Amino acid sequence: MKERIEQVRAALAVNEAALIESGANRFYLTGFPSSAGQLLITPQDAYFIIDFRYVEKARATVKTANVILMENSREQIARLLAQDGATHLYVEAESTSLSRFAALRDGLPGVTLCEGDKIDRALVEARAIKTREELANIVAAQQMTDETFTYILDRITPGRTEREVMLDMEFYMRRLGSEGVSFDFIVVSGKNSSLPHGVPTDKKIERGDFVTMDFGAVVNGYHSDMTRTVAVGTVSEEQRRVYDTVYAAQAAALDFIRPGVACIEVDRVARDLIYGAGYEGCFGHGLGHSVGVEIHENPSCNTRCQEILRPGIVMTIEPGIYLENKFGVRIEDMVYLTENGTENLTKSEKKLLIV
Repeated sequence: MKERIEQVRAALAVNEAALIESGANRFYLTGFPSSAGQLLITPQDAYFIIDFRYVEKARATVKTANVILMENSREQIARLLAQDGATHLYVEAESTSLSRFAALRDGLPGVTLCEGDKIDRALVEARAIKTREELANIVAAQQMTDETFTYILDRITPGRTEREVMLDMEFYMRRLGSEGVSFDFIVVSGKNSSLPHGVPTDKKIERGDFVTMDFGAVVNGYHSDMTRTVAVGTVSEEQRRVYDTVYAAQAAALDFIRPGVACIEVDRVARDLIYGAGYEGCFGHGLGHSVGVEIHENPSCNTRCQEILRPGIVMTIEPGIYLENKFGVRIEDMVYLTENGTENLTKSEKKLLIV
C-alpha cells in the first residue's frame, strides 16, 4: 500500500497534493472499504479523513496514512496542505463532479485546484498491473465462480424462471464465502439472451432455450467475471452454428493475446472471425476489459484501445453474437498475462453443454 501511495506522489511536483475520493481508488490505496472518506496525499505525508462511522476501524487497520476524524473536511484539508507546503491540489478528473470541484475551489482559499488528469493516469497505470497478492484474490474469486457454475448446471430446468436461477446462484456463491457479487448477475434465456446486459425476469426457461449467465464473486475486494451459455434440452442447427462461431472466436483471441500486442489487435482477431462468418453487426461490444477492485478497469480490448498489453494485466476475453429477438451467445474467460504468455484463470467447461 505504501508503494502505491508513493506511485501517486511520484506524479506530483514538490508543491502539489492529490485528493482521492472515489471508493475504488481509496480502497486500492488504503485497503479500507468504506462508503465515504478522503485520502489526501501531500509531498510529505498521507492523511485518511474519515467520519465517525468508520474511524475506529480505520485507526486499527489503515497503516498507509494518518487517520483523522472528519469534522470540517475542507478546513482540515486546507490546514494539512498549508502544513505540508502544498499550494496546488489535484483531484480525480474522471470521478469529481463539477459541483464538487467548485466547492473545493471556493472552500480552499490560496490553493489552486488543478484540472489535469495526471492523478487518474498514475492510478490507472498502477492498478493495471496486479501484484501477487491481488492475483491470488482474483484467482480465489474465480474459483468460487467456477464452483457456482458447476452447482447451477443441474438446477437449470424448464419451468424455473431467470430470476430464480439468478438468486440460486447468488445465494450459493455467498455461502461459499464471497463478500458479495461482482455486479448484478445476468441470467437471460430464449429471446432475452439476445440482450448482452439483459436483466433476469420472471420469464420461465423453456426447452430449446439458450441460457446465458454472466456472474462473478468478490474476495478481499477483488472481482471475478465469467460468462457461460448453455442449451436446455435440445439445440437447433442455427444455435449450434452461432455457438461454434463464438467458441472459435474466443479460442483464436486466447491463442493470440500476449504481452507486447495492442488491445485493438486482440479485439480484431475475434471480431474478424465473427464478421467473416456472416455475423457483422451482431457483436457490438468490446472483446474484454481488465478486472481488479472494480469489475471494469483499464485497459480494454476493443476497437479503439491502442494500449500495448504488459505482464501483470488480468483481461477478460468475451466475444458474443446476438441475434435480435432470437437468441444470443457469449463465452467469457479471465486471463492473466505473464512474462511468457498467459494463464487462463477460468476453469469451467466451454464446449456447448445441453442441460
